[in-house]
Amino acid sequence: MSSLNALMVAIEMATRKRDQARQTLRERQQAQAGATEQMQQLSAYSQEMQERWAVREGAEFKPEVMEHHRQFMLRLEHAIELQTKVLRDHALRVQAAQHALMTTELRLSSLEKVVQMRRRDMALAEQRRDQKQTDERAALQFIGRTFGMQFQEA
Repeated sequence: MSSLNALMVAIEMATRKRDQARQTLRERQQAQAGATEQMQQLSAYSQEMQERWAVREGAEFKPEVMEHHRQFMLRLEHAIELQTKVLRDHALRVQAAQHALMTTELRLSSLEKVVQMRRRDMALAEQRRDQKQTDERAALQFIGRTFGMQFQEA
C-alpha cells in the first residue's frame, strides 16, 4: 500500500509538472504570436514606404532627402532581419516547450498505468484471499457435517 501512496505522490508531482509545461507552452506561443505580429507590422510599413516612394519616382528630391530615405530603409530592413531572427528563436522555444510537454504527459501516463495495474493486482489478490477464506469455511463445514464435528471460526 505504501508503494501505491508513493506512486500517488509521484502522479501529483507529474501532474504539476505537466500543468507547468502547458503554461510555459502557452506563454511561448503568445510571445511567438506577438513577434509574428511585429514582423507583419514591419513588413507592412516597409511595403507602404516603398509604395510611397514609387509614386514619387519622377519627382526630384534633394540629395539629402534621398540619403535620409535610403538610410531609413536600410534601418527598416535591418529591423526586419532582426525580427526574423527573433521569430526563429521563438519557434525553437515553442518547439522545446512542446517537447517538454509531451515528455511530462508521457511520464504522467506511465505512472497512471502503473497505479492502475497495481490496483488491479491488489483487487485480484483480495479476491483470491476472499475465495480462499470461502473455500476454507466450506471445507470446514463439509468436514463438520461429514464427521459430526463442529469448528469454531476465529
